[in-house]
Amino acid sequence: MPPITRFSVAPLSTMTRLLADVASGRASPDLVIQGARVLSTYSERILPDREVWISGGRIAAVKPAGSYKTGSAKLYDARGGIIAPGLVDPHIHIESSMVTACAYAEAALLNGTTTIFCDSHEIGNVMDVAGVEAMLEDARHAPLSIFLTVPSTVPATTPDLETAGGDLTPDKIAALFDKWPEAVALGEKMDFVPVAMGDERSHAIIAAALSRGRPVSGHVYGREFVAAYAASGVTDTHEAIDREIADDLLEAGIWLFLRGGPPTTPWHSLPLAIKTVTELGASHKRIAVCTDDRDADDLLHFGLDWVVREARAAGMTPEQAWAMGSLHGATRFGMEGEIGGLGGGRRADLVLLSDDLTPISTWYGGELVVDQKTVTPLLEETLSKPWRYPDAAYHTVKLPKAIKLTPDLPTTKVVANTIKTELPGIILGHHKVTLEPANDWQTHFERHGLCFVTVIERHGKSAGNVAHGLLSEFGISKGAVASSVGHDSHNIIIAGTNEADMQVALRAIEEHQGGACVVADGKVTAMVPLPIAGLLSDKRVHEVAEEVKALKVEWDKAGCTIAYMGFNLIPLSVIPEIRITDKGLVTVPQMEIVPLFEAP
Repeated sequence: MPPITRFSVAPLSTMTRLLADVASGRASPDLVIQGARVLSTYSERILPDREVWISGGRIAAVKPAGSYKTGSAKLYDARGGIIAPGLVDPHIHIESSMVTACAYAEAALLNGTTTIFCDSHEIGNVMDVAGVEAMLEDARHAPLSIFLTVPSTVPATTPDLETAGGDLTPDKIAALFDKWPEAVALGEKMDFVPVAMGDERSHAIIAAALSRGRPVSGHVYGREFVAAYAASGVTDTHEAIDREIADDLLEAGIWLFLRGGPPTTPWHSLPLAIKTVTELGASHKRIAVCTDDRDADDLLHFGLDWVVREARAAGMTPEQAWAMGSLHGATRFGMEGEIGGLGGGRRADLVLLSDDLTPISTWYGGELVVDQKTVTPLLEETLSKPWRYPDAAYHTVKLPKAIKLTPDLPTTKVVANTIKTELPGIILGHHKVTLEPANDWQTHFERHGLCFVTVIERHGKSAGNVAHGLLSEFGISKGAVASSVGHDSHNIIIAGTNEADMQVALRAIEEHQGGACVVADGKVTAMVPLPIAGLLSDKRVHEVAEEVKALKVEWDKAGCTIAYMGFNLIPLSVIPEIRITDKGLVTVPQMEIVPLFEAP
């Protein structure tokens, strides 16, 4: 079970008499937050002149202002601000933030988020069950309520199409459910085509969850797949990209997690999908908001509170938007009696808001952890003593000594199967380009707007698989960019204009046992080291955010047209139309490998 920490809250079953005594005035609360307006996610109203009584880390009652007369309670003056329940993020990947669970907690609490449901499929793809369990241990020591949606699609496709470090079979997934109480649902079932086609392994994994009463989360593109997907037991998804598929999903009984993200990344589908409510008249009662993926920099500036404000800007009332960011996510996972609202008995996870829904202060389990947008000494003490990952997690990049990173120059006329990139970077086009004979690659690059892209297997499971490809319209003008976070098998992906700079990028990643970098003229101009599983830094979130900022500056200087987070999706071989894995170019949804060059 989780370790007992300063932030532990006793189960409600052991506290009902105490809370009843406090609510009835027979015992003094531990804390009273006075001078507040209260945002009720139950009735979607802002109630004036209220105070919140807290005891044992739980809410005893919300009372009219002035109800508390005397006693031993600590008093906190909200000065007319809005007290709301802490935000509940129903779908995130901690690994995308490039920091550990403990470091993630700092950014989350600063943004008013007190509970997250994470799918750790990234570290599962690298380290199998050992990686998932390491992240769960990390989460147990973090000052945040962290629940696991067990990774469901590791690897994302068959071994014929890519090489992953992990293989989470139905039996392994069942064992994770049985061992870890934090494992509350099955994570996003990304292989939606095999699910719809009745694939035996895919449905055995779903059965492992449903037979234990656990809900199944989803990931689906294409309205034609919705009916079969819902019939397979999937009951939520964060991949609604427009109002039409959002409407289909709601009518199929699937919860919507509307994903908001920085507009320059692939994670901002909320403005279009929310039109199922604002234009088509659907109810918002089965709609929550989520962040999905954030790098360390964006995590600080585009938290779930920002997504809530985006929902408000898209037409929801402030009360509706905050309920979508708190109560609705809790309800989807059957935890509305514990989190997501300010009813009696709930955890005292609270946020003090300004009128524009900006978090000012945060209480976690009744403890003040952020005050006036600053981490309190209590929280600082916990953040300064993070859990350390096992040594094996620091040795996951295993490469052969010699790797050729660029394809041979064609000597005759050929047709190249290229990957066309465009914002926001989720769906990539299959673009056929005719290459006439040329003396060098630079001629092709200038004529057709191309560059190299290479994926290298880094788990030590093959003889060093390397796949060569060409990107169209990626825009890189010189040097190379690289990452060990190539989704979903998390092999190394490198794009560049020449072999020498690509080699420098590869060896920089190898030296740090993971990371993201930019190289120009033989030198690394920016580097974010990610030594834990090639995915995570062991530094505090603000330190990593500064490294990411520097990376973004150099990334832009290199001319890259899609952001780092979008670049990492280029190997994600479950999204149309064409991808590249360590096994080669993969067409989607056909799930077939095609050659780089074909006869004209």
